[in-house]
Amino acid sequence: MTSTVEQLPFPASVSPDAPHAADYVAAVDLENAVRRAAIGSDELAWEPDEQLPHLLDDVHSDHRLFGVREQGRLVAVGWYETRREGDAATTAWFDVSVLPEARRRGHGTLLVEHLEQLARAEGRTQAIAYVRSRGEAEPRLLPPTGAGSVPRDNGEVRFLLARGWALGQVMRCSRLPLPPDEEALGTIRERARSAAGDAYRLHTWVGRSPERWVDDLAALETRMSTDAPAGGIDEPEDVWTAERWRDAEERSLSGPRTPFTAVVEHVASGRLAGFSQVEAPADRSRPAFQQDTLVLREHRGHRLGWLLKVATTDLLQAERPGHPAVFTFNAEENRPMLDVNEAVGFVPFEHEGVWSKKL
Repeated sequence: MTSTVEQLPFPASVSPDAPHAADYVAAVDLENAVRRAAIGSDELAWEPDEQLPHLLDDVHSDHRLFGVREQGRLVAVGWYETRREGDAATTAWFDVSVLPEARRRGHGTLLVEHLEQLARAEGRTQAIAYVRSRGEAEPRLLPPTGAGSVPRDNGEVRFLLARGWALGQVMRCSRLPLPPDEEALGTIRERARSAAGDAYRLHTWVGRSPERWVDDLAALETRMSTDAPAGGIDEPEDVWTAERWRDAEERSLSGPRTPFTAVVEHVASGRLAGFSQVEAPADRSRPAFQQDTLVLREHRGHRLGWLLKVATTDLLQAERPGHPAVFTFNAEENRPMLDVNEAVGFVPFEHEGVWSKKL
């Protein structure tokens, strides 16, 4: 049986009668099925309309979706993401999923080869992929940081190594059950407030960001690409402007998820020293997801990360109680942030290897 890769256009909406909607929804369902089979849970699933607004961005980013079929049914999909300008334009991000019952038929290899060839043809010099690796089997493969590991003999690990990919980092996915332990949270809240003192001021909001903070939020988002631990991955600087922040925010607000934001203002300068954001789906039976959290290097050491994490948790519980949990992702070498998460009550849920390949 000869398989071929086809590009699947994104629909304008997920309405059943919208052109291309059926394939896009099938691709999302496929990813959710693969994730469910791997972790035994639907908690990390996402709905088709939750990501579509960002996928339709044709100004700052470029997203493309490819699929492989068997007898007309999608059995494997590959996602391709790039930036349109700046240093980040030299990097492509890949994600490939194959249904368990369709594996060992060459679909994953076909998609990865297609994505690599596409990236090379477009002048990309690096590819990055986040790949789930489960199990505690020995031997272990460690990233350059020595923090975290993946099972060396897992199928996905052997596959990537054979194709010339290198493990650069291990990410931990952690889960905070809600409602949190208020006694523990209260202790952390008071310690954080005491450490921050009068030098910093906390602000929170739900939904659209106040205009006064947009420039600073864009600068913080840019610093996410340079200040966050990257392990052995050559993460490019991804420059954000106020216009890009507003565009991304408006896209997010057009979907079914609501952002809950906390920021810390450095009182003396009037500038933001850090931010944290959680997004929650409309359905309160589903978990919320931590988005970016960052404290600028020059403001670290004042427990501002603790202050921000507690603030987003407090805000979510006050405005949208009922969600079963919050999920967050952190580099295993980012011990300061893991300390924050563990103190709040997050527990490890799964791990991903961050892999890269020079093209």
